[in-house]
Order: sequence, then structure tokens, then C-alpha cells
Amino acid sequence: QHPAVQAAVAVAREDAPGDPSLATGAGKRLVAYVMPEQDQEPPTPDVLRQFLQKQLPDYMAPAAIMILDAFPLTPNGKVDRKALPAPDAAYGEHKNYVAPESGVELKLAEIWSVVLGVEREQIGVFDSFFELGGHSLLATQAISRINAAFRVKLPLRSLFEELTIANMALLIEETLVKELEGE
Repeated sequence: QHPAVQAAVAVAREDAPGDPSLATGAGKRLVAYVMPEQDQEPPTPDVLRQFLQKQLPDYMAPAAIMILDAFPLTPNGKVDRKALPAPDAAYGEHKNYVAPESGVELKLAEIWSVVLGVEREQIGVFDSFFELGGHSLLATQAISRINAAFRVKLPLRSLFEELTIANMALLIEETLVKELEGE
């Protein structure tokens, strides 16, 4: 629907950055391939990601967006999904990267790294769990590990509401303080 996009294809890929040991299909990542309009400036992945944030819930947003001049086609003229390239190294780059600092933020980044199969150093405190490749199955694993690590009982929905490490850390710290105060 973006005015600078001529066509788009979304594919669930096993070879997108992620943890290959997840055997349930949870290691798949949604990758969007975009072919820009010829007569316009091509949109950047960041511009498209911001556009998609207004159109889709975070858990439905692609983990990576790749801009292509043209889609590979099969002999009968359909998009050859198997010939689409794997996400490039730019997948994990974040322009506004802020490293985790507090103990809670560092532990959350470690948990996300394991669950998402993303290098810990690529996870900033303002990165969305879902933009890093998370989805509902991985969210379940993450919440389970978070609850065990911090000895809290956060519901699954908390990860859908508090999408970043910064927000999750605040929620965990508030929960721990309430438990100490006996609420």
C-alpha cells in the first residue's frame, strides 16, 4: 500500500537470522521483499518499517525488509520465492542502537539473544522484540525464560505490550519492587 512500492512479497525463511536449533518451525523469520516504483525515490527499509507499524500489529511485521530492483521469476512468470536472496548483513544493524546497561537489561538482552538467535551485541534497549524476528511462539519462550530468570509471573501479553528491553526492564523492576513491598 505504500505509494513508493510497486510490488511486495513476504516469505517465511529458515535462513533468515535466527536460532537454527528451534525445531518447531519457530526459527522461521518473515522477510519482506519490496520492488519500488520506477518513477519514485526507492523507500528505505526504515521508512517501510515505520509505515508498516501503522498498518500491522508488531508481531506481524517482517523481521527484515529487502529492496530489490526486480523479483526473480519462474518460467511461467510467477515470483520464484526459492530464488529470493537471504537477508543481508544489514539485518542486525540499528541506527539508534543503545546498549543495555543495567543488570535487568543485560539479562533480558541475553534471553532475547538465545530465543531470537541474534547476536547479543546487536540487541539494543529500544529494539522491538518483533522487529528482531520474534513472533508469538518465540514470545512464549521468551516470557517463560524471563519469568524463570527474574522469578516473576508476567503474562504473555506483557511482551506484546512492552516491546523493548527498556520497557520490559521497567516492568520487571516495578514488579519486583511491588513484591518486596508485599503488594
